[in-house]
Amino acid sequence: MISVGAWRLHPIRVRYQETDQMGVVFHGNYVTWFEIGRTEWIRAAGYDYKTIESKGLLLPVVDLACRYLSPARYDDLVVVCTRISECSPLRIAFESQVRKVSVSDFQAAEIAYGEELPGELLVEGGTKHVWVNKEWQPTRLNKTMPELYALINGSN
Repeated sequence: MISVGAWRLHPIRVRYQETDQMGVVFHGNYVTWFEIGRTEWIRAAGYDYKTIESKGLLLPVVDLACRYLSPARYDDLVVVCTRISECSPLRIAFESQVRKVSVSDFQAAEIAYGEELPGELLVEGGTKHVWVNKEWQPTRLNKTMPELYALINGSN
């Protein structure tokens, strides 16, 4: 389980295929890394998308922000840092950072609320989502999966 307000860190070594002609990570790959961070945050909390979707819940992205400060390059070691920034029965928002780290910080980890994240900040942003059912109608998480709502609400 993940602690209240904690960042979840997921390590990624930049692959050659993720870079562009300028030798830096293609900007769209950071969005994919944000998704990996969300998926791993939920997994660390004791759930996975397959289980959530089997209950009839979907979590589409309705807003995305991504601010590029410095590029990652081939073979860099980065961690995708993810935490919940907002949560209501209908909506959830994740805050994300991509940070270049040393070998000693290149690992999955949980960083408690208020503690400093490792490495150099490269990219920051996040995503906002709405809980919907399979008919794409908004649905209340606290009614459909109250145990998940309680867990998430305690984590933000």
